[in-house]
Amino acid sequence: MAKEKEKKKGGFRETVLLLALGVGIALLLQAFVVGSFYIPSESMEQTLLINDRVFVNKLSGAPERGDIVVFKGWNGEDTIKRVIGVGGDHVVCCDKQRRITVNGTPLEETSYLYPGDYPSGDTFDVTVPQGKLWLMGDHRSASADSRAHMEEPGRGFIAVDDVIGKAVVRYWPLSRGYLFSQPDIFDKVK
Repeated sequence: MAKEKEKKKGGFRETVLLLALGVGIALLLQAFVVGSFYIPSESMEQTLLINDRVFVNKLSGAPERGDIVVFKGWNGEDTIKRVIGVGGDHVVCCDKQRRITVNGTPLEETSYLYPGDYPSGDTFDVTVPQGKLWLMGDHRSASADSRAHMEEPGRGFIAVDDVIGKAVVRYWPLSRGYLFSQPDIFDKVK
């Protein structure tokens, strides 16, 4: 009888310990490895719609052109945009065909740009400082991105250190699940 009671206590303790360990591991993963991000606005349409959810890899390394990143935005809130230029890049809008150029290479952004949107309604000519990024939404006419902050002290650039991680997969809604990859157009930029 006493052995049975001791066995039940041991099983309960083990279950509680395993549950606490599982919660602890999940919290550590969420804090340091992977996070979930909710899309609050139309600035990244058609790639990301309002209420979509993405997983973000926090250990993905330095952002590259074409990556979709979550970062501490200009207003201090978590924000999501696409990397157009990295440190040292010369980003200009627009060439004669109304395309953005990076280091003189025109970007054919049709694979992700919102249908009917121009690459930019604003003209700009910037050189991205080292350790900074030039970021733009995919729905350019509805995105308060680097262009909207050019008159502020940071001149629209975001520090690489402010990047939380790269979006790797859209997991919600399930019907729109998608694994993100870099658009090929950025392969041509030197």
